[in-house]
Amino acid sequence: MAELNIKVNGRMWPVAAAPDTPLLYVLINELQLQGPRFGCGLAQCGSCSVLADGVEIRSCVTPVERGAGKAITTLEGLPALYAEQTNLAQPPSLHPLQQAFIDVQALHCGYCFNGMTVKGAELLAGNPKPTEAQIRAHMNGHLCRCGTYPRVMKAIQLASTRMAGETR
Repeated sequence: MAELNIKVNGRMWPVAAAPDTPLLYVLINELQLQGPRFGCGLAQCGSCSVLADGVEIRSCVTPVERGAGKAITTLEGLPALYAEQTNLAQPPSLHPLQQAFIDVQALHCGYCFNGMTVKGAELLAGNPKPTEAQIRAHMNGHLCRCGTYPRVMKAIQLASTRMAGETR
């Protein structure tokens, strides 16, 4: 066991874990976060996705020691990250993409929601007006058991439109 400090959703957390413990296990078991999900355990589905310094990683195969020194953002931290990225005085209750997922009813079983939202937020942070082809390419590798890909596309496009109209 090692004592590590990891920054998750803007807060430093002391963690007692073996350095090779998957980050996902620490996020779920020690920090009690519900956003990252165990899907396949092989970095194939995207359910465990989190952002490390704004870049998506698969937390099921990332050792917790690799998270030390990085800003880890989970689904729960997306509204605050969005506020920071856009200089909003207060974080919204939901990231615009989270709200768009709800508005277009893209959620069914919830298996993919975390990963799709995290990956979509990464895309919109770097490309606020992605084309359909860019969205498809960026979201490749995220699996949805229910096949709601058309609604996921629609949600990302809706969030993009809404975010472009916000006052910064």
